[in-house]
Amino acid sequence: MNAPLKEQPADGEKRGRKASKETRRQQLIEATIDSLAKRGYSETTMADVADGAGLSRGIVNFHFESKEKLLVATLQYMADEYSAHWRAALLKAGDDPARQLSALVQADFDRTICNKRKLAAWCAFWGEAKSRPTYQVLCGANDEAYQQVFIDLCRRLKDDGGYDFDAFSTALGLSAMLEGLWLRLMMGTENATREIAQHAASEFLASVFPKHFSREAPRVRKIA
Repeated sequence: MNAPLKEQPADGEKRGRKASKETRRQQLIEATIDSLAKRGYSETTMADVADGAGLSRGIVNFHFESKEKLLVATLQYMADEYSAHWRAALLKAGDDPARQLSALVQADFDRTICNKRKLAAWCAFWGEAKSRPTYQVLCGANDEAYQQVFIDLCRRLKDDGGYDFDAFSTALGLSAMLEGLWLRLMMGTENATREIAQHAASEFLASVFPKHFSREAPRVRKIA
């Protein structure tokens, strides 16, 4: 007598299992970001992440096997999120270089990207980057692409406005200023708010590219 055939899971059930796995991974990554922001890099443990996600420690081990793999996945997620965010802003701005540069600067202070929780997690990774080449490689390609966009936009604005500056150095200075503003926001320096930081960045653009950007009065209302 032939053994009864096993009923194969329906496509919807397969998708449900996959979604459940992806959902759990995302829960663990979000909990890791929370722990990095609260405890820092060295004090974050797999147990902290499991508790923060409301999942068992066995599930954390099943998905990531080790703390290092979990942290690499978290950094990859944050790097991909940041890259997708600025690329979307650039695309939405159209072809005008001034609009594109303004969109990139504004995108850096959007609440989904620029909030104390994620800034603190970024700083935790930055503190480890020097001794962990994997982290440098992970973010290197995205950073290089982002910096090249700044260089290209500065070069186009220079040609269009007849400015007397070096495009590479100006782009490097703009990137360094944005990183410095993020650091001030993370450290909670006096008067450090996203609104003030974005206004400072806008002032920089108006100073370097006066034919393309005008100075604005400081805004008191909160930015989105």
